[in-house]
Amino acid sequence: MSWMRYPRELWILAIGMVINVTGMSFLWPLNTIYISQELGRSVSQAGFILMLHAGAGIFGSLLGGYLHDRIGGKKTILISVLASACLVFSLAYNQGWMAYITLMILLGFSIGMIFPVMYALAGGIWPEGGRKSFNLMYITQNLGVAIGSSLGGLVAQYSFQYVFLVNGLTYLLFLLIIWFGLRDQQVKQEKQPEQGKSEGQSYRGSGVISLVVLCFGFMVCWISYVQWQTSISSYMNELGFSLSFYSFLWAVNGLLIILLQPVSGYVTIYVLPSYRKQLLVGIMFFVASLVVLSQSQVYMGFVIGMAIMTLGEILIWPAVPSIAAELAPVGKSGFYQGIVNGSATGGRMMGPLIGGLLYDLYSPQILFYCMMSFCVIAYLCFTYYDRLLKTVGVKKEEPVYNTKG
Repeated sequence: MSWMRYPRELWILAIGMVINVTGMSFLWPLNTIYISQELGRSVSQAGFILMLHAGAGIFGSLLGGYLHDRIGGKKTILISVLASACLVFSLAYNQGWMAYITLMILLGFSIGMIFPVMYALAGGIWPEGGRKSFNLMYITQNLGVAIGSSLGGLVAQYSFQYVFLVNGLTYLLFLLIIWFGLRDQQVKQEKQPEQGKSEGQSYRGSGVISLVVLCFGFMVCWISYVQWQTSISSYMNELGFSLSFYSFLWAVNGLLIILLQPVSGYVTIYVLPSYRKQLLVGIMFFVASLVVLSQSQVYMGFVIGMAIMTLGEILIWPAVPSIAAELAPVGKSGFYQGIVNGSATGGRMMGPLIGGLLYDLYSPQILFYCMMSFCVIAYLCFTYYDRLLKTVGVKKEEPVYNTKG
C-alpha cells in the first residue's frame, strides 16, 4: 500500500510528530553544554538534572495515557503541548539554577504526556493498519531528531535563548496543527467500547501481565541502546576519533531507517509475520552489534556496529507499541501506550548511569559484555510475554497481530 493512501488524520499526527520532535531536538543535545557553560555547573550536576527530567517523563507518560482514555487524545495533547510551550518560554527568560531545575522537571513531565497519546491516537485512527501506523510515527520521530539536532547547534551559536524560543514556537505550531487538523470525533470513537462488549472484556483483560513483561524487555533494550548516546561517544573520544566521526554514525542511523523502509515492510509481512519473531530477530541484531564493538577499535567497526544496531531498532521500536495496541482493552489504549513510553523513558534514564559506572569502574569491553547479558534478559521477555496469555486460559495462536493491514 502506498504511503499516500494512509488516513488523513494519521498524516496530521505524523506532521505534528515531526514538528514536535524537531523542536525538542533543538534542546536535548545541548542541555549538558548549557548547564555547564551558561549556568556554570558541573557535568555530573547536569547528568543528575537530566535524570530527574527523564524520571518526571515516566510519570507524565502514565498520566498522559490515563487522560487520553478519560478526556480524549486531542484535549490531552493540547493541554500538554501548551504547558510545554509555557515552560520552554520560561526557560528562555529564567537563568537561575533553581528555576532551571524546577522548569526542567516540569517540562519532562509535560513532554512525557505527549508521546503515549500520539501513539494511542495513531492506533485508534487506523487500527487495521497494524504496525504501519506506529512505524510511520517512528519514522517521523527520527526525522524530527535529525532536523532538530542538526539545526540546534547552529542556532545556539548565536544564543542559547534562541534555542528555547524556537523550541517554544514549534510547540505552538504543533498545537495549531492538532487543534485544526485532528477531528474531535476521531478521539471520541477511540474511547467508546465496542458494541456488545463491556469495557475490558475479552482476552485483552489479562494482557496487562504480558505488557509488563514485554515492557521490561523493552526497557532493557533501551539501556543497551542508549550507550550509543553516552558511553560509546566517550570510548570513541578516547580512541582519538573526533566529534564529527561520532556524529556521522547518527547520520548512518537516520539514513538506514529511511532507506530500509521498503525492505522492512516486506520483511515484517512475509519473512517475520509475527511481532514476537520481529522482536527476537531484532534483539539478535543488538547482540551482534555489541559483539562487533567489543572486538574492534577501528572506525569501520563502529560504522558496522551502528548499522547492525539500526536493523534491530527498525524491528523492535515500532513493534512494541503495536503489540500494546493489540493487548489493550477497549478504552485503555492510552494507558497501555503510557506504560510503553514510560518503560522506554526508564531505560533512557538508567542507561547512562549503568553504562557510566561499568565504563569507569571496569572497561568498555566489560560494558559491552554486560549489555549483551542485558539483551539476553530482553530476549527471554520477548520469548515469553505472549505465552502468559495462554497460561490464563486464553485461546491465542500466533501470528495473532494484524501485520497485513
